Amino acid sequence: MFRFFTTAFLSLVVLLPASGFAETLVVGFGTHKPPYVFEREGRGLDYELVEAALKEVGIEMKPYYAPLERLHRMLQYQELDAMATTNETSGVTAHYSTVYIEYQNVAVSLQHRNIRLETIEDLAGYSVSAFQRARFVLGPRFGKMAAANLRYREEARQITRNLLLYAGRVDVMIGDRRIIRAFNREIADRVDTSQPVFEHALFPSTSYRVGFADAETRDRFDQGLAAIKENGRYQTITRRYAAY
Repeated sequence: MFRFFTTAFLSLVVLLPASGFAETLVVGFGTHKPPYVFEREGRGLDYELVEAALKEVGIEMKPYYAPLERLHRMLQYQELDAMATTNETSGVTAHYSTVYIEYQNVAVSLQHRNIRLETIEDLAGYSVSAFQRARFVLGPRFGKMAAANLRYREEARQITRNLLLYAGRVDVMIGDRRIIRAFNREIADRVDTSQPVFEHALFPSTSYRVGFADAETRDRFDQGLAAIKENGRYQTITRRYAAY
């Protein structure tokens, strides 16, 4: 009797539709970059928007944290189901969602250096620290400058840019305004972040999408994103990080 019950139960489990189980997606996020991603804390503006859109269509998210260069390689070889904070300029073949967030990148220099930047090309004469893959994200003019500038570097850990600038080890750092402000709070005990700076508005805002290995899942994400914008969830999450 017990053997019959066990066999019958296992047969029933096999016959259950896949929809009866929670669907989980492994989504890549860059390493710690507040306020967008608080690594391993399960929060952040990027993190929560992606999570909410997926949850709206019945998909659970399992985050995977790594530097952006590695994440793009993993997405290219479909070692991830999806990756946040990317777009078509990445050069990676993937199924890209509609835009879910925008960043505003700026070039920042210490005022006492008296650096004047009117165009992207002006960066060629200075040491520059940027985030990984900025050479793709910030457009072809920036990419050309980066390729020709022997003093251009990209950081896997974005906090490094702030440290380098305030310690006087680079002339210019490039990054999103919110990220720069957030990291200043974290490094105030190591370098003098009270030093006056210039913000050089060289870049338009950057629109980011989620890259998916699968087109159908991308379509479901887009549906979830539209839904959370309509039901107010998107706005609630955004307001949570307004202080940055």
